[in-house]
Amino acid sequence: MRDLRVLGSASAVPTKRRNHNGYLLRWDGYGLLFDPGEGTQRQMALAGASATELNFLCVTHFHGDHCLGVPGIVQRIARDGVPHPVVAAFPESGAEYWARLRHASLFRDTDVIVEHPLAGERAAVDTGDAPFTLTARRLSHPVEAYGYRLAEPDGRRMLPAELARRGIAGPLVRTLLEHGTVVAPDGRTVAVEEVSEVRPGQVFALVMDTRLCDGVGELAADADMLVIESTFLDRDAALAADYGHLTAGQAGRVAADGRVRHLVLTHFSERYGADEEERFRAEAAAAFSGEITVVHDLDRVPVPKRRDK
Repeated sequence: MRDLRVLGSASAVPTKRRNHNGYLLRWDGYGLLFDPGEGTQRQMALAGASATELNFLCVTHFHGDHCLGVPGIVQRIARDGVPHPVVAAFPESGAEYWARLRHASLFRDTDVIVEHPLAGERAAVDTGDAPFTLTARRLSHPVEAYGYRLAEPDGRRMLPAELARRGIAGPLVRTLLEHGTVVAPDGRTVAVEEVSEVRPGQVFALVMDTRLCDGVGELAADADMLVIESTFLDRDAALAADYGHLTAGQAGRVAADGRVRHLVLTHFSERYGADEEERFRAEAAAAFSGEITVVHDLDRVPVPKRRDK
């Protein structure tokens, strides 16, 4: 299963309809929790999610709406006895704030959390045996902030007609995949490239608080799903630039330029009412013709099916 559970979609100030940030990506048995804002522990319960699902805890930056839920999540990991490592990625420049959040109150602690501070323009998060990479890219915000990109390697899709033409079947197919070549029944050596085509790996990107910058484009490039802040409508572009945020129209242009397949808009300012929600979609759609989701708390958004080529 590959899907996104939206635990919160507000920006700095939560509203009656929107909790502070929180994004749980489920990816083939792995759980990645991004930016647990205040109230995330309860939002996970409402979403039917548990701390035992978590393998990665990723913080983009240390503004409160992106991290004040860390104490509750850490304590829940401890309380539920999560047995496996949980890698915690966060900006190294905010290590002091991480330490305060990590030990915000008295509780029976856990040793499964593996801290992974991020530094530099680009950083790789140690994913161990996970079948994907997780990288971080610095963004443009008043405090140091990173976006995240999950990518699985390209695979190969076997072509049944080509296999049959060369008489390759059964155990020979497995040998071909494992070694890259196999001797066919007629004695000819066949390479895997002759009987298969590249199956592109899927990409998920999360871009939170930032102005437009090179990092945004790098993270979004060819993403199957891009979760991106659209704090402001275009009429407030000057405010967005001042505060280090994006507008819905800018998010749409990022998605179009990056050949994104599914654009997920979130992190909405409290200044806009429910009657303006569709304006976010319309402004993004002015530049981007693909699928757009304007999220609400507790939405489940499936990752698109694989690209054919």
